[in-house]
Amino acid sequence: MPELPEVETVANGVHARVHGQTITEVWTSNMPQTFKSTPKLIAKTLTGSRIERVHRVGKTIVVDLIGGPRSTSRSQLLIHLGMTGRLLVSAAEIALPPHTHAVLTLSDGRQLRFVDARRFGRLSVIPPEEIASGGAYTGPGKEPLEIPLEDFIGLFRDRKTPIKAALLNQALLHGVGNIYADESLFHAGIRPRRHAGRLTRSELTRLRDALVRVLSHAIQLGGSSVSDYVDADGVRGFFQLEHRVYLRTGEPCLVCQTPIQRILLAGRGTHFCPTCQH
Repeated sequence: MPELPEVETVANGVHARVHGQTITEVWTSNMPQTFKSTPKLIAKTLTGSRIERVHRVGKTIVVDLIGGPRSTSRSQLLIHLGMTGRLLVSAAEIALPPHTHAVLTLSDGRQLRFVDARRFGRLSVIPPEEIASGGAYTGPGKEPLEIPLEDFIGLFRDRKTPIKAALLNQALLHGVGNIYADESLFHAGIRPRRHAGRLTRSELTRLRDALVRVLSHAIQLGGSSVSDYVDADGVRGFFQLEHRVYLRTGEPCLVCQTPIQRILLAGRGTHFCPTCQH
C-alpha cells in the first residue's frame, strides 16, 4: 500500500498538472467498493468546480475545489489509493486502462483517471455544506513531517505497545506504513519490539529525526516502487534502491554485515538488523 512518500509524490505530480483546471464532466464505474460517497453526489460536487490545490493529508490525496464561475463555495475530493490505486493524468484520446473507476474530464480536454485493479482504494467527497461547517479533511493523526519534538515524544508516553506497532497507528502519526517504519527504526538504531513507552527521550529524538530524514529522502526519490506504485505519469519511484532492511531478509546489513532478520509484528512483516538495532 502506498505510504506517505508515494502519496506525496502522486499528489504533487497531479497538482502540477491540473491545478487551475475546471472539471467539466465526471464518469464513474459505479463499483460500490470504490466509492464511499455515492457516484451521484460525487458528480454533483465535482462538475463545474475548479481545482485549487492537490495535496496529501496522511495517506489520502485531497483535492481542494472551488465552485463554478458564480460560486465561491468550497468542497473536497478525497482519494485513497489502497493497495493498487493509481491516479493518472492522460490525454482523452489515450485508451482507458483496465480497471478505471473514475474519469474527471478537465477544461483543457485532458482527463484525471483513477485506476484500481483490486478495488481497495476509495473515492469520496466533502460537499460545500460540510466544508462550511468546519468539516474539511484533516486526517486521523499528527503529520510526521511537521510534528514538534515534544508532541512526538508525548505520543508514545506510557504506551505498552511495540514501537513498530505505535508507528503504524494512524491515529498517532498518519501516513507512516510498513516500509518507512522499518527503515526509520533502523536509522534510529531501535529494535521494532521495544515498548514505545519505555524508550528514552534520546531514543525518541533519534527516531523522530530518522523518520523525518527517511520520509524526506523518499519523497525526493519519488517513493518506493515495491509493488504497483507509480506516479502521476506512470513512472516508478527509486527509494527501494535505498532500503537498508525492508524486504532484505537474510541479506547482509549494509553497516555491519549481520544478516537482516524478519519477524511478524502487529500482523506485518518486520525487518531489522539484530546488531545495529538495540
